[in-house]
Amino acid sequence: MASHDAHEYYEDDAPRRGGRRRRGGCIVLIIAAVLVIGALVAAGLYLTSIGRSFDQQSEKFDDSFPDEQNRPEDDDATNILLLGSDSGGGSGENEDLPMVPNSGRSDTMMLIHIPEDGDDVQLMSIMRDTWVEIPGHGEHKINAALSLGGVPLTVETVESLFDVRVDHVAAIDLEGFTGLVDTLDGVTVDSPAAFETNDYSFAEGEQELDSDQAMQFVRERYSFDDGDFQRVRNQQAFMEGVMDEVLTPSNLANPARVQDLVDDLAPYITVDDTLDSWELAQMGWHLRSVRSGDVTMFTLPVDGFGRSGDGQSILLRDDTAIEEIGEAMREDRLQEYVEDNDL
Repeated sequence: MASHDAHEYYEDDAPRRGGRRRRGGCIVLIIAAVLVIGALVAAGLYLTSIGRSFDQQSEKFDDSFPDEQNRPEDDDATNILLLGSDSGGGSGENEDLPMVPNSGRSDTMMLIHIPEDGDDVQLMSIMRDTWVEIPGHGEHKINAALSLGGVPLTVETVESLFDVRVDHVAAIDLEGFTGLVDTLDGVTVDSPAAFETNDYSFAEGEQELDSDQAMQFVRERYSFDDGDFQRVRNQQAFMEGVMDEVLTPSNLANPARVQDLVDDLAPYITVDDTLDSWELAQMGWHLRSVRSGDVTMFTLPVDGFGRSGDGQSILLRDDTAIEEIGEAMREDRLQEYVEDNDL
């Protein structure tokens, strides 16, 4: 597989402006759903209506995990796989892939690592075009796992990649995006770079975004030479803004505010059958001292750009980084690894 530069990689795959766009904003809502709702439910646990609202309005996956004999051992840390996927259209009509049904490929993927002590959190974005081994199906882009075998195969792919156990899995529909930002009365985002979309211009640095602006801020990738990489950086900046807005004493101590945020998000969330309000409340209590400054976001390194044997534009996996990150997660020292490697 020959290496290619970023410009060629994204130029080959990018549709024209005004065409069908990927639904890349999903991941920010999943973060809110897991970290924020966990904190909210914990803060308002004395109001049983909050937990009941989440359990009644959220959806459950029919099947979430692979057969137990194929899974890594459990440990005291918690790993949560977060998925954002296109509904009804796969990854786009112009991207039919050999041997992959054109539906349900996960557009955004992130692995949350919560250490045993609960003092901090690491969120690792996994680029959707990373070329990996999908158990039973050979090598594909990692986002093909959802289409090839649903959530269980996606979990199995991630577990086999890092040799760590996924404890929970969650996904969210993009429509929940607007309600979250509206309930927060906007979000202040520190944009890593200036750029323009079809409808808005974004300056570098801090700016207040309403729900429509925030949607385009986290979706855009065709304005950048490095495409998805900058989009991930923008999504991470937005997540920081959301957590800054939500994880404040005034919000967490306000039962009505907590109820509104849970009501806004819950109908758009799908989780495994063990991730109910009680589990989220326990997780939120475990993370009760965590604020946005304690959350480290990074992207799984890749080994450059390339082409698969059937001509797909792909990201070459960095096997050394994958092995080292998996080891750091198993030993509960991922934060140390991220800092030592300047990720």
